[in-house]
Amino acid sequence: MLPPIKGFIPNTLIDWEGRIASIIFLPGCNLRCPYCHAGHLVGEPNTIESIPFDALEEKARSQKGWLDGIVISGGEPTLHQGLAELCEKIRSIGLAVKLDTNGTRPDHLRFLIENGLIDCVAMDVKAPLDKYPEVTRTDCDVEAVRESIMMLLDGELEYEFRMTVCPAVSTEEDVMDTAKEIRGARVFYLQQFNPEFAMDPSLRDVQPYTREQMRNLAEKASRFVKMCVVRGEPLPVATD
Repeated sequence: MLPPIKGFIPNTLIDWEGRIASIIFLPGCNLRCPYCHAGHLVGEPNTIESIPFDALEEKARSQKGWLDGIVISGGEPTLHQGLAELCEKIRSIGLAVKLDTNGTRPDHLRFLIENGLIDCVAMDVKAPLDKYPEVTRTDCDVEAVRESIMMLLDGELEYEFRMTVCPAVSTEEDVMDTAKEIRGARVFYLQQFNPEFAMDPSLRDVQPYTREQMRNLAEKASRFVKMCVVRGEPLPVATD
């Protein structure tokens, strides 16, 4: 059975570098990050009307020829047993699949990779691993997250790591320590915190880092990864 789809963005140019994609959102999450802007998907998903996959498939087929793929986001998609079937459905249309995940379910991630069901993974790294329980406000299996990180670093699948940087949660030292956890990664995106829909209401008055501060963090984190970029800004051009 296909998982319920609770949101859809027809076109995005920034969620999959170099590709035009649609995004579908699946409900539920096993983490409770206070800065999360998708609280409606996490806390009250049953209040959101589901979107039939047939309608999305029709839309995707009508855009075939210039649409490159579909991003499966959430929430946390790997919580759904029907995720593999959803990937198969998307691939049968002739579109590539990118998975957004928090990396807490490495067995599910490995299954999707080994069976050729996904083409790219974007893994959210929330904090240095020793701070995961504090930042995610859950009894998070840190070793499972570590396993997913190593799976991507050691594998051949296209991937990216990303971190939402909230001033009330993440210090500059946290960003640097997180970059060290994924040392050598192909690309590490820093995402600007959006206070408007933060899951924890106490964060809705927090002033985000400025764009210049974010760029400064990215420059410093670049010491540990191949590229660190503020989300929405172009990747640097490789030079010989």
